[in-house]
Amino acid sequence: MAVKRARPVKPVDAALARLLALATKGVVPLRMAREVEGIVGEWRSAPDADPHEIRERLHDMAEQLAQGVADAHEQVADTDRDDAAAMKQAAITLAALVATRDATLRARA
Repeated sequence: MAVKRARPVKPVDAALARLLALATKGVVPLRMAREVEGIVGEWRSAPDADPHEIRERLHDMAEQLAQGVADAHEQVADTDRDDAAAMKQAAITLAALVATRDATLRARA
């Protein structure tokens, strides 16, 4: 039986997983923005960094984060207003995603 090799994780997917893990922990928006800056800095300082590829990564990441922000807006809208804890968590997650998306857009500029 042949052993199936794991596909390498795409840099954007790894970055989004890292950011999502932080967002779900309730990390403050400023920390999320700094995390994006760190990720982009890692990409740019890599020995084999290709500016065109980094622009594509940022474009893909920005698109996926924009969708995540839209989904988070829906989650906030669908959350029971009487459930204060759920409302707070939804709002924190939304703020983290907005900060992440905005930092990604700044990095693209």
